[in-house]
Amino acid sequence: MTNQAAVAPNKLDGAVLKIAGVVVLGAIMSILDVTVVSVALPTFQTEFDATYAELAWTMTGYTLALATVIPLSGWAADRFGTKRLYMLALLLFTLGSALCATADSIGQLITYRVVQGLGGGMLMPLGMTIMTRAAGPARIGRLMAVLGIPMLLGPIGGPILGGWLIDAASWHWIFLINVPIGAVALVYALRALPKDAPEPSESFDFVGMLMLSPGLALFLFGVSSLPETGTIAATRVWATMLVGVILLVSFVLYSFRQRHPLLDLRLFRNRNLTVASISLFVFIIAFMGAGLLFPSYFLQVRGESTLHAGLLMAPQGIGAMLTMPIAGTLADKMPVGRTVPFAMALIAAGFFTFTQVGTGTSYLLLCGSLFVMGLGMGGTMMPIMTSALRTLTAHETARGSTLVNILQQIGSSIGAAIMSVILTSKLNGSTVIPGVTDPKTGEPVTEAGAAIAHQHGAPTPLDPSLLERGLRFVADSFASTFWVGFVLVLLTFIPIAFLPRKREVSHLLDDARGDGGEPAPTPVMIH
Repeated sequence: MTNQAAVAPNKLDGAVLKIAGVVVLGAIMSILDVTVVSVALPTFQTEFDATYAELAWTMTGYTLALATVIPLSGWAADRFGTKRLYMLALLLFTLGSALCATADSIGQLITYRVVQGLGGGMLMPLGMTIMTRAAGPARIGRLMAVLGIPMLLGPIGGPILGGWLIDAASWHWIFLINVPIGAVALVYALRALPKDAPEPSESFDFVGMLMLSPGLALFLFGVSSLPETGTIAATRVWATMLVGVILLVSFVLYSFRQRHPLLDLRLFRNRNLTVASISLFVFIIAFMGAGLLFPSYFLQVRGESTLHAGLLMAPQGIGAMLTMPIAGTLADKMPVGRTVPFAMALIAAGFFTFTQVGTGTSYLLLCGSLFVMGLGMGGTMMPIMTSALRTLTAHETARGSTLVNILQQIGSSIGAAIMSVILTSKLNGSTVIPGVTDPKTGEPVTEAGAAIAHQHGAPTPLDPSLLERGLRFVADSFASTFWVGFVLVLLTFIPIAFLPRKREVSHLLDDARGDGGEPAPTPVMIH
């Protein structure tokens, strides 16, 4: 059997695209689920009579399950093979989705979301491993660009799909829709993915697991609690983050003394992987954190419905779809250090517009800026991932993709927490309206709070001038928060400057060769 990359270095053949289809289906389910559920939180609050803190656990529980299972992916892929493990992840996610639709209480929903997260956490790192091995070194960029589509469209399509399903049917369908997709993906995976032939693997690192998975979960729990508590001084935040950090540092020190650690941090000796990982981590914090606030601006300041807010975000996805295939091809032909800075410049240019937002900023200007940001997004994230994985050997790919996914998860959580805390602290500075209290909580009502409630149709006896002043305050709070995001975007240029500017030498093909220099069977057949 000849190596696919050697036979067709300049295009993606049908066999590779079939494998990519399986992975994209899984990624769509996993990523869409996060944003679709965020839209349904107000509905859950009404249905289950839950507090905001309880609702937050439907998101946090899913995130913590992801963090717990991602470190196991690399070892499990080597031990059991990617096909079997990927199908198990699909089955867990689909089963969790079906269970979520049957939930009768907020406690049940949180429990079933954890089941979903256990499956969803393995889908992305395994998918990246499968696709990297399938493509071979010459086509990683183009194949990773395919995987990037659901990663970039999830935050845009989620609110649109979630809003439509809740309006047209019921909240149950935001979970039930995953069941037929999951069933199709399982059958598709069974037929399209090559048969597993896992090699004998090293023993499982139980000590490492007892430090790494709880450490990640506790750290992310503390970070995720920041928006609710509003301060890092809260015991729930600093105590869990501290214990998490202690466990993670202990794992780092421990892992370098082990021959086969759960997470192979020795891979960071690879300069390209290190630089790309740092670039990706800073980029995720900067863009994903602030990106979550774009639809919130449309909802809270402009009074748009969830569906309309999602549609207004669509230009970003369109821009990404236009440049992603081009960026994937370029990543296979030239060093990413020569293309990513230009794409980041587009993101920075589009982002700057949001630092100037007000109560009546032109939608044409905002949508145009989102489109420009989308163009930059399509040329940034997946080329950086390509650079991270290209110079790893086939044996190192599963461990490398696990590292990249952990950094993504941590960066996304930190970015979302930072932006939420900054925005919340700004809004809390709004003037309190004398003699007016919230009928549910009994707490004083601020001008900003009254303005946001009014934008969503809540009746208010307040003077229109007070509401207008409150609305301007909310808009200014968003603008100030976007300034922080803009500065973080600019900081991303620092690690990006160290991305390789010379053609990277891939070891994936070398790792798959026989003794005589002849190509061995395609890397995807190894597992």
